Amino acid sequence: MRWRLPFTKKDTPITCYDDLNNPKSHGLEQRYVSPTTGICRKLVVQAVTPSGKSEVAVSSHTNQASKLAMWLLSNNPIRGWIIFEWIARWLWFISKLLWSDTADLFNTGLYKPYVRGFRGQLWAARSPMEHSARAIEDGETDIPTHTLYPRLLVIRDPIRNEWVSCADRETIIRTKFIAISYRATDAYTRGPNQDIEKAQFTEEVRAAVLGQKYDAYWCDLECVGETPAEKNLDLYCMADVYRGAELTLIMLGKSADGENECWKGWGERVWTMPEALLSSRLCYKFRDRDLVTPLSLVELANLAYTNSDIEQAIVNAYSGKDPLERLERLTLLKSAIWRRGTAALAPGVAPPPPPKMTGEKPATSGSYKAERVYALMGFFEHRIHPNRSEDDLRALVRLSMANDNDRIAERMVSMLPSTITKTACWYSDDDIYRANLWDILPEIQVAGVTENGALVVDGCRAAAIRWKDFPEVAFATTDSLRRTIIGFVPYLSWPALIIGLGIITDYRVGGIALIIIGVVLLILSPRLFVFSQSGRIVSAQPWFIGVKGAISKEEVEMHLYGGARGHFPRMYFTPSGSQFSVPERSTERGGSFRQYDDANLADSGRDAGHIYTLIDTCSSTMYYFRAERPPTVCIFTGREGGLGRFVLCSESCHINELHKESVLRMPTEISQKMELCGWLALG
Repeated sequence: MRWRLPFTKKDTPITCYDDLNNPKSHGLEQRYVSPTTGICRKLVVQAVTPSGKSEVAVSSHTNQASKLAMWLLSNNPIRGWIIFEWIARWLWFISKLLWSDTADLFNTGLYKPYVRGFRGQLWAARSPMEHSARAIEDGETDIPTHTLYPRLLVIRDPIRNEWVSCADRETIIRTKFIAISYRATDAYTRGPNQDIEKAQFTEEVRAAVLGQKYDAYWCDLECVGETPAEKNLDLYCMADVYRGAELTLIMLGKSADGENECWKGWGERVWTMPEALLSSRLCYKFRDRDLVTPLSLVELANLAYTNSDIEQAIVNAYSGKDPLERLERLTLLKSAIWRRGTAALAPGVAPPPPPKMTGEKPATSGSYKAERVYALMGFFEHRIHPNRSEDDLRALVRLSMANDNDRIAERMVSMLPSTITKTACWYSDDDIYRANLWDILPEIQVAGVTENGALVVDGCRAAAIRWKDFPEVAFATTDSLRRTIIGFVPYLSWPALIIGLGIITDYRVGGIALIIIGVVLLILSPRLFVFSQSGRIVSAQPWFIGVKGAISKEEVEMHLYGGARGHFPRMYFTPSGSQFSVPERSTERGGSFRQYDDANLADSGRDAGHIYTLIDTCSSTMYYFRAERPPTVCIFTGREGGLGRFVLCSESCHINELHKESVLRMPTEISQKMELCGWLALG
C-alpha cells in the first residue's frame, strides 16, 4: 500500500500555517517543520542511490581535514594517475594545518526538538472541560454506567393468557426472565414475508420459554425501542440484560440445514459472543425441534468456535479454567469480536475509513457502524453512549478514554502492524515485533480524537530527524596522553619548516635539519592526524540522522567522525530494534552484520525505494527499517521488553497531523534527551 498526501487536482496548492498562524502555500511534495525556525520546508533526502528531484547524494559536514586525511591514507598514490590527485589533496590537507576552519562545537545533550504541535479542535475529548465537536444526543449524560433490570420485558399475562410488553419497573424487578440469543438470518429473511416470518419466530420463542417454566423473556426483536433514544439506551444496557437473565436460550436455525452450519453461522455474529459469555446459564434449541438442551461454555466453544485458539482461550477464562489478566482478556475479546460480522459488515471485513463528521446530526435509521465496539463495551466497567454517526475507530478511542486503566489506544500507538492504514494510523491489530497489547507500557495519554479520526496524545517526547546530510557532531573520545601528543605533532611541521628556512643562511646545519624534520612531519601528518582522532566515543551530541537506502556502518562512521585508525567501533547494529535486526549469538549482546546484507537485499527486491537507515548518535546505533515515506519526527510513546518504543512519523502540515511510518525499539534512556512537546495528532 502506497501512502500519499490527499489531493484532488495535480496542481492544487496546499496551504499550511506556522506557529504565528501565518498561511503558506506550497506544492504536494513532502514537507517538514524546521527544528530551528519552525517554518515548513521542502524535504530533501540524502540517499545511497539518489533518484528524483528531492534526493541528493550522501554528504557530511565533518571536519574537512579529517576527511582529507582518511582519503590520503585509503588511496595508494602510486596507482595510475591518482598521484596527481593525491598530491593536490595532500597539499590541501597540509594547508589546513596552518589554520582551523571549524567552529566551536558544543554538546547540548538534547536532540533537535519537534516544534509543531496540534492546534485543531477535538471531535471527542477525554476531559469534560474541553470542547468536543461531537453531537451529544438527548439523555446521553443521564444514562447510568450499569442497570439492574431491562427497560422492557415481554411477560405472559395469566389472566388474559396473552403476551404483553411491560415497562413497569416494579413488575420487571420482580420477574425472572429468559434472554434470547439468535442470528437474524435464522429468524427471518428481509422481504415481503418478513413480518410473517418474524411472527412465526416469536411464537416459537414463546413456546420454548413456556417449556422452560418461565413467563417472561427478553428478545431484541421485540424489546429494543423504536425511537433513537430508546434504541441507544437498549444497546447501551444490553450486556446487563444477559447478565441479569436467569437463562439464555440460543435459538438456532433448522437442523435440516446442517447442525454444524447453524452453530457456525450463529458464532460468526458479533453479538452472540458477549451474549453467551455474560450469561449465567445456557441452553439451545433448533427451530425444527422441540428439544431444549442445556450446555456449558466449554461445550459451546466446541460447537461454535472449533477453529479458533482465541475463542477457546476466552471461554476457558470465563469458565474459570484458565484465568486471564483483565487487559489480556479484553484484548482477546476485542480480537474475537472484531472478526465477526455485523449488520453493516460481513465477518472478517475491516471497517471503512472514517468519514468527516463536522457538525453531524445523529442518524435515525440504518445500522450502527461501531457495532463491534458496542458489543465489546459490555465487558468494560465504563461504557460509552452509542452514536450511529461514529465509526469503529472513534468509538474505540472513546471507550479507551472512558476506561483509562486499560489504555488500549495508548498501547496501540506503540505497536507496528503489518499494514499501516492511510487514516487512523495509530490503530493496530498486530505487531511485527510479536508483542501483545498488554506487553506495552505506555508513556503517553490520549487527550481525544479529531474529526479526521486522528488520535491526539499528550506527554510525548519528540525529536526531529535530519535528512539533508550528516551534520558535524560534537563528540569526545577516551583520554589518551599518547594521542594528545601525537595529535599536536603535525601542527609543529609548519613552524619547523618556516624556522628552518629562516635560519638556513646563518645556521646551515640547523636550518637543513629543521627543514627535513618539517617535511617529514608534513608527509606523516595525515597518519598522525587520523591516529589522534581515533579512540572510543564516550559522548556525542544527540542526533537522529536519516538516509534513504541501506548505508554501511563504515560509511556512517566516516561521515560522522571523519574516520579513525584504531580497534574501537564507533557505530553498532541494533540487536533487536527493527524488523531487520539479527542478534549475535556470542557471549555478548550485539547486532549482527548480516542485517546490512538483508536490508540491501530488501532494497533491491519488492521493497525497493522503501528501505531507510536511521542513525542515532547518542547510543551509536544504526537501524534499518521499511517505510512508505521518510519519517521526519521520532516520538517516544512507551516501553516493552526492556526497550523503548519510538514511533517514526512523517508530517502532513496542511492538516496538522503526523502519520506513523514505522516503529523502532531503542534504548529507553535516550528518551531523556528528547524534549517534551505539546499535543500531537496521529492520523
